[in-house]
Amino acid sequence: MTIIDLRSDTVTKPTAAMRTAIANAEVGDDMTGEDPTVNRLERMVAELVGKEAAVYNCSGTQSNQMAIRAHCQQGDEILIDETGHIVNYEAGAAAALSGVSARCLRGRGGMLDVTDLEGMIRPGNQHSCITRLVCVENTTNHGGGRVWPLAQMVRVGEWAREHKLKVHVDGARLFNAVVSGGYSALDFVSHADSVSICFSKGLGCPMGSILAGDTATIQRARRARKVFGGALRQAGMMAASAIYALEHHVERLKIDHDNACAFARAISGIEGIHVNLAEVESNLVFFEIDAGLGTSSQLSTQLTERGVRMYPFGQQRLRACTHLDVTTSDVLRAADTIRECLALGVNDSVAGEQY
Repeated sequence: MTIIDLRSDTVTKPTAAMRTAIANAEVGDDMTGEDPTVNRLERMVAELVGKEAAVYNCSGTQSNQMAIRAHCQQGDEILIDETGHIVNYEAGAAAALSGVSARCLRGRGGMLDVTDLEGMIRPGNQHSCITRLVCVENTTNHGGGRVWPLAQMVRVGEWAREHKLKVHVDGARLFNAVVSGGYSALDFVSHADSVSICFSKGLGCPMGSILAGDTATIQRARRARKVFGGALRQAGMMAASAIYALEHHVERLKIDHDNACAFARAISGIEGIHVNLAEVESNLVFFEIDAGLGTSSQLSTQLTERGVRMYPFGQQRLRACTHLDVTTSDVLRAADTIRECLALGVNDSVAGEQY
């Protein structure tokens, strides 16, 4: 059976050309700053997002937690949308690793605006934690795969500077946002103090992430990388995959977005399925199944049995994620399989994990 895996863009496998780049990478000891390919990647990304420095590391979660550690002290607080990856899918790491708490705010589509942030800074007295950092996610994940409007990011960045707060961008799918939003990574990140970029999602690398910011922030983050046990040695092979991805896989993200729209249109005509076509802005499609037809977990299990994989995101909600290993015909077949499952009836099942 051919499997159509729409669980996440993290399931992508490196292309043959990327494997060649990995095999041919020049390597050294990254801990001593002697891996030339890692050094090239860090300079490349810093220039791309207009920051002074960058540090390569293992994962998007590690990048985000390094940023929190670099910007905050124990007892500080971050402001973040309640759907943010940092507070939902990083195992409570801000509190566990850095003693930092999160104040979760309700934005729209996973995105905060100044009206959501106003009045949320803690009073400056001994009874309160210190509000230190605003975290934004672009594109949003649990918020629906939405793309931040540049003007909204400008407002949030200006508000943060006015109140002497730092801004961190969880840019796990930043280049999806860039391709869809019509702005550059530099345009968006210039209104933030740091940004994490994940290479193992839509960019198709086997692993890896990077954190960029000013020199002092990245020095602290590099130390945090060591404290968190994620320091690297001959990492040039994986860094080479990231360089290849930045040079070859960014513009092709539009194909994934087009496939997501094709899938959304195909399922929109299925009775009992609800999807907002106007909110499909990147490679993520969230949709709901009528409660009378079963649960998202039950539908997910039936789909898996028929060779289509996607995650339930709540009792009635599912997410499909397109990526470079999925074609237009794949997503249309996936939509047909949903129709078949609902026609046959949905059985009891077990939920999968969510990423």
